[in-house]
Amino acid sequence: MTVALPLTAVFRRAVPADFPEIRRITRDAYLRAGHFAADHPYMSVLEDVEHRAEHAQVWVAEAAGKVVAAVTLTFAGQPYSEIARDGELEFRMLAVDPAHQGGGVGRAVVREIVEHARQLPGIDGISITSATFMERAHNLYQSLRFRRAPNRDWYVPGEDVLLWVFTLEL
Repeated sequence: MTVALPLTAVFRRAVPADFPEIRRITRDAYLRAGHFAADHPYMSVLEDVEHRAEHAQVWVAEAAGKVVAAVTLTFAGQPYSEIARDGELEFRMLAVDPAHQGGGVGRAVVREIVEHARQLPGIDGISITSATFMERAHNLYQSLRFRRAPNRDWYVPGEDVLLWVFTLEL
């Protein structure tokens, strides 16, 4: 399935040829934002696009024939799901190429996720986890009517990192 994004971009499922660019975009976006150091163990999870694609759905935003953003979609009970409940689509690892940040690509991707979820049978909500220090992401989600679900917040196992949950009812 391919969905049109604004500004001549396309939101589509990733193919193996996209994986190196997804890996670069994800790594660069997380490092540039200062979320993790390059040697943090979670960086290897973010960079293993092949594993994500095998156990979840990896989607990309493409503009002018070039991948500019990537995101992972998953559902309750699947290996990449951290918080999804039955009837929810969960998205994770949203990353916009730093060269394209600030131009509305992230907002467009989240809007396309919402539209995609509305077309899925049995899906009546969307959930996302975001670390407390990811303030730009929080602003984006809240501007698109996602609401905090503090009763679902959780800590990264073995670390003192609180993760906030945001949800959107469809």
